[in-house]
Amino acid sequence: MQRALDYANARRPAELEDLVRLCRQPSVSATGHGVPETAALVAEMMKEAGLATRILERAGAHPVVLGSWDGHRSRTVVFYNHYDVQPPEPLDEWQSEPFAPEVREGKLYARGVSDNKGDLVARLEAIKAYLAAEGGLPVNVKFIVEGEEEIGSVHLHQYVQDSEDFLKGDIVVWEGGERDARGALEMQLGCKGLVYIELVVRGAVTDLHSSLAAIVPNPAWRLHQVLACLKDPATDRVLVEGFYDRVRAPSPAEEELLVRFPIDEDTYRRELGLNSFIGNLTGLELSKKLLYQPTCNIAGLVSGYTGPGSKTVLPKEARAKLDFRLVPDQDADDILRRVRLHIARCGFSDVEVLVHGVENPSQTPVDHPAVPVMVETARTTYGAEPVVQPRFAGTGPMALFTRIGLPSINGPGVGYYASRAHAPNENIRVQDYYLGIEHVIRFLDAYAQTRA
Repeated sequence: MQRALDYANARRPAELEDLVRLCRQPSVSATGHGVPETAALVAEMMKEAGLATRILERAGAHPVVLGSWDGHRSRTVVFYNHYDVQPPEPLDEWQSEPFAPEVREGKLYARGVSDNKGDLVARLEAIKAYLAAEGGLPVNVKFIVEGEEEIGSVHLHQYVQDSEDFLKGDIVVWEGGERDARGALEMQLGCKGLVYIELVVRGAVTDLHSSLAAIVPNPAWRLHQVLACLKDPATDRVLVEGFYDRVRAPSPAEEELLVRFPIDEDTYRRELGLNSFIGNLTGLELSKKLLYQPTCNIAGLVSGYTGPGSKTVLPKEARAKLDFRLVPDQDADDILRRVRLHIARCGFSDVEVLVHGVENPSQTPVDHPAVPVMVETARTTYGAEPVVQPRFAGTGPMALFTRIGLPSINGPGVGYYASRAHAPNENIRVQDYYLGIEHVIRFLDAYAQTRA
């Protein structure tokens, strides 16, 4: 292993250039901009790392890239990553072009550098270093890299079904953790699920002069009433019948993790410009609500005139985008059905419900044998006790893997608490990228030594 670490450290300029190369290539899944070209580039970089590579394609879907190295080892590690990124807008808030990577004060700025291209390239660089220095890997490795994560992984379930034999392994190392304000790596053993819908309320066939508001219904007001029937603002509870029926409370082992690794409340409030969280929650109760309670969030609202100055208009249409974050053992399809039924029961059967994505929650047992390996190698790499969380509050397609017997850990990562993923000026610290490469090398070596 030491030869691999030395090899990686000697190649740092080239490793950084490889990351710049991928970040320079646009890959916006929401629009499709640059997606096929990025899939081809990822496959090329996998081959350069020493992996056998395939690009899978389906009609109407973004490509998935598979990579593998099979040394007939007793352990197999599967890496999940995605090459697609969020749209870069608002462009005027970027200090440099989002697809023209730039290093400033030890940080690399680019769209997707944190989420998720930096993690992907770090893993490929680790593989490249190990193969070049040692002639082989201590474990079999497989990569599945998709291009639709940022739009809900809408076709990944089909790719996973088609590739079930390929994906057989012991553990999935998920897209990547990040370092907190204290320098410790945060890793998670699960994630929330998601139901993403759009509500559409229609009125007159065209926008009207607002003087007609005395006699013509305004769809924006009706949309407001629909939203009000979904959530109680006093308690922050979702009002959908049966919404909480299958919510699983934390196990004693999971609650112990919440106590051992509390949320860094002061840093979060400072970074977010907040005086307090909802309900003035703190400590263990704040952690429980963040990780173990489902949500109903208004992600976007639009109706009528929203430009500068005034325009007295009665809009013909109003729309709202909502996301429901789900926890084990909620089922995304069941929650979608309940939301539709609730909206109709509240008297809004005329409101159109468009579905933009559903994903189930996922949870890996906290006592999985890969967890202490990830912890120990993180401790060695970063010189700080890592933070192990039962799950992260966001969503990914992790359940597709855990449901076919592949436990998953969101582990080695190159981001940090101020990486600004999904926001303007997304960035990573270059040193964290190099440490991420080292962490993957150490994890592969140590995991190979665990009992099969």
